[in-house]
Amino acid sequence: MGLNKNRGLSTLMGDVGEVYSRELGLDKNQVSLIEISKITPNPFQPRKTFDEAALNELANSIKEHGLIQPIIVLKKNDSFILVAGERRLRATQILGKENILAFVSDSDESKLRELALIENIQRENLNPIELANSYKDLIEVYNITQENLAELIHKSRTQITNTLRLLNLDPKTQDLIASGKISQGHAKVLVGLDKEDEKVLVDSILGQKLSVRDTERLVQKVKNKENTEDVEFENSMQSLKQTLNKLGFASKNNKKELIIRLDNIEKIKKLTEILNKF
Repeated sequence: MGLNKNRGLSTLMGDVGEVYSRELGLDKNQVSLIEISKITPNPFQPRKTFDEAALNELANSIKEHGLIQPIIVLKKNDSFILVAGERRLRATQILGKENILAFVSDSDESKLRELALIENIQRENLNPIELANSYKDLIEVYNITQENLAELIHKSRTQITNTLRLLNLDPKTQDLIASGKISQGHAKVLVGLDKEDEKVLVDSILGQKLSVRDTERLVQKVKNKENTEDVEFENSMQSLKQTLNKLGFASKNNKKELIIRLDNIEKIKKLTEILNKF
């Protein structure tokens, strides 16, 4: 079984170290030196990108002071699955070390996902897209509302909603946000745009190095233009429908499609004759 969801997510939102000790039955006094080559990354790790400069800085700190906090792994046959401490593991690998200190648990593997999510939200700075995916996973895993999550992690409902809305953006735009090429401020402005407009705006942000304020102005112009075009389109569509109706053709429109009902051969011939005049 995984973590007991009936107890609520709140039991997992305390100190990260205490959470691991409680959920995995860890004895803080029992640390093992294990081979790095036998460690497999946690498949549920929400963090997808790691800042190289920050890793090198952590590696230098470990070199000077040693690994102050061991990583946490689950024992699986003759190997281990990483639960917490991927940045520490990567930094240790940078130093060329073959072994690393670790708390080893033989607990249930199904706890991996929940604990990885909690650790990253609590302990490390995820990029906006990773954070959005973590929020999404927590809401789905624990079947809670955005409001519940906001209360549990001490964020406003608006913050949770705005972060989750980033997942509605085009995958390429999400990649740019995750890599830091587009800020979260820019991203919030882009949410809700037509995909084609979104791409044009993204190219403008990158090419012209637009500020968030400049982007807001540009988005407003796009929306105003779309509203004007929508009104003109709807008026033209209604005019066309009226003309067709006068000629004896029933029609209906669905967004930007006009469907003409041709239920007998005579109507088909008549419409063909009219179109041939043009």
